[in-house]
Amino acid sequence: MSRSTSVSLLAALRDRLRTGSRPGQRTDGHRIALAIEGGGSRAAYSAGMVLALDETGLTGAFDDVYGTSGGALNGAWLLSGEAQRWIRSWAWPEVAAAKVTDPRRLLRGGPVVDLGRLVHHVYERVTPMDFDAILANPIGFHPIATDAATGKAADLAPYVTDRLGAQTALRASSCIPLLAGRPVRIGGRTYVDGGLSEGVPFRTALAQGATHVLVLRTRRTDQRAVPPSRVERTLLAPYFLRHGRAAGVAHVGRHRTYAEDDARLAAGTAADVPTLVEVRPPLGSPDVTRLSGDLGVIDDAIERGRLAMSAFLDRVPD
Repeated sequence: MSRSTSVSLLAALRDRLRTGSRPGQRTDGHRIALAIEGGGSRAAYSAGMVLALDETGLTGAFDDVYGTSGGALNGAWLLSGEAQRWIRSWAWPEVAAAKVTDPRRLLRGGPVVDLGRLVHHVYERVTPMDFDAILANPIGFHPIATDAATGKAADLAPYVTDRLGAQTALRASSCIPLLAGRPVRIGGRTYVDGGLSEGVPFRTALAQGATHVLVLRTRRTDQRAVPPSRVERTLLAPYFLRHGRAAGVAHVGRHRTYAEDDARLAAGTAADVPTLVEVRPPLGSPDVTRLSGDLGVIDDAIERGRLAMSAFLDRVPD
């Protein structure tokens, strides 16, 4: 066992907090990643967890941030340096008024979820996201999407090199098939929601050399992903036939991927020296649907996520 993997995640975070270690200037031999699950509005839970991390001063203890869909949005807020100011905006009326999600657009041939409106209107004028700060941050940012042609997870970090690239990567990571319109083109390929291939983006982090990963979940331990219904498969079949059959295969099988992730993360968290650790919403937390517009429920989820992470971080001494 290497020195890196013989040190628990909590101990590694504790030491970095104590020494004031900064990204790009490490001497401990670790590479600590944060991996943030998506889930549409359910990502309000991971928003609260991100908020607690930032409030505790632990943002600088990470070397890389991986996020899928709504998890990528939360990762962006964390790396912007303004999570404490803006991340609760998931539940703000002024953001809801921007109508990023609006089923009535279907009547006009538009997408139910308008991601362009999110990144080019909300993140420009309503809750301005400091994309320049994200780009300048020495902590690596890795939005995860699904390659529509292969159905495989893709790390879009190579395209996060300028403001437009970062915005496009966020759109690609969050592009719910059919509901968000056509796949997003970036770097000569097309991408859809990362949740089809890697909804909990810790595997890419490990494959890229992370020695420790803190995984922020948006499902409780008693929640399981279920196979798509026959109606859902029927509605999506023309979309995947046109835009990527392999992505359709990933969509049908993603519940199995989530089950494998659940098992691996539960074992990692319970290991004698846990270097792969998940934090989940507590049992009894309300269900938050993918497209929920209930601001009260979303605000409650943010606070529950914040408290869950705070309880975890209480084990990390100042």
